[in-house]
Amino acid sequence: MNKLEDTLNTNQFIRRANLYVSVNGQVGVEIQQKSPVARVQTHESFYVDEEGKYMPVSSNFSVRVPLVTGEVNKNDMSDLFKVVTALRNDSFFKKQVEGIEVKKDKYHFLMREFDFVVDVGTSENVKLKLNNFKAFYQKALKDKTLNNYSKVNLQIASQVVCTKK
Repeated sequence: MNKLEDTLNTNQFIRRANLYVSVNGQVGVEIQQKSPVARVQTHESFYVDEEGKYMPVSSNFSVRVPLVTGEVNKNDMSDLFKVVTALRNDSFFKKQVEGIEVKKDKYHFLMREFDFVVDVGTSENVKLKLNNFKAFYQKALKDKTLNNYSKVNLQIASQVVCTKK
C-alpha cells in the first residue's frame, strides 16, 4: 500500500494521497488534487498551483485563471505567486483580471471589461495598490470617465496616475 501511495504522490496533479485500511478491512483512498491559480504561457506552458508551485497543463481540461505572459522563471515563482494570491483573494480583481504581463519583475494587468492596461509595477505593497485602483474605479465609474484612459499606473503606492487616450 505504501508503494501505491508513493506512486500516487508522484503524479503532478495530486497534492497528497493517503491510502488506508479501516478496522473492518475496507481499503480507503483520500486524494487532494492541486488547484491552479494562474496559467503561464511563455516558451513553455504550465500552471501555478495554490502553493505557488509548478503544475503541468492537462490535455483533458483547461481552467479559467489569469494568463501570465512575459518573463517568468519556472524555478522561482514566489513574486508572481504573491501578486496572483492578492488578485485571487479580492473578489473584484478575481473577476476582472484576465491576463498578467511580466516584464523585469514588473506587472501589467489586462482587464476583462476595460480598454486600458493597469501598470502595477513591482509586487511591493500590492494590496495597497489594488485598493487604490478600486478607489479610482469607484470615482471614475461615478464620473463616467472609465473609457477615457489608456493606462492606469499604480507603481507609486500612494497614487493612481492615469494616461488619457
